[in-house]
Amino acid sequence: MTPLFALIAPLRVAGALAASALLSWGIPAAQAQEKCRFLMPLGGGGQPVVSKRIGPDRLLGRTNWNTDFIVDKTFRSYRFFFTSASSERASFPVSGFMRFTDGSSLQVINETPTFEPGSGRMFGPFLAVPGKRTNLMNFRVGSSSQPAAIGFSYRISVQGCT
Repeated sequence: MTPLFALIAPLRVAGALAASALLSWGIPAAQAQEKCRFLMPLGGGGQPVVSKRIGPDRLLGRTNWNTDFIVDKTFRSYRFFFTSASSERASFPVSGFMRFTDGSSLQVINETPTFEPGSGRMFGPFLAVPGKRTNLMNFRVGSSSQPAAIGFSYRISVQGCT
């Protein structure tokens, strides 16, 4: 046995044991093994990535803060993606919800992260709720409590994973 092989072989066994232990504890396998696809936005132009700018709160009518993504099949988990498209550092009030066919919802994101221009983040994965059928994923960016965010641009998308 070569000295190099003698060093690598125990690491392979240790890695396999660690992976086996993680699976037996109910911790999901590596995200790379999941098959994910982008969900389409409700009323969108046929593209899974939505570009928006945070608009002001309104006394009448609706804000542009909410974007719904259609869940057209059952998924094990969901991921929200956010990218700042602003030209300066900005804080974005971000909320994410799973909406169910029974009319209920579950908030999975409620943060105000600060992003450098062009930077972004994945939120999740968030596991599907047993016994509930998800029909929409809602991404909300903007808040009347964060008026300094008005005018900032961003891109969002959501993935469902099996």
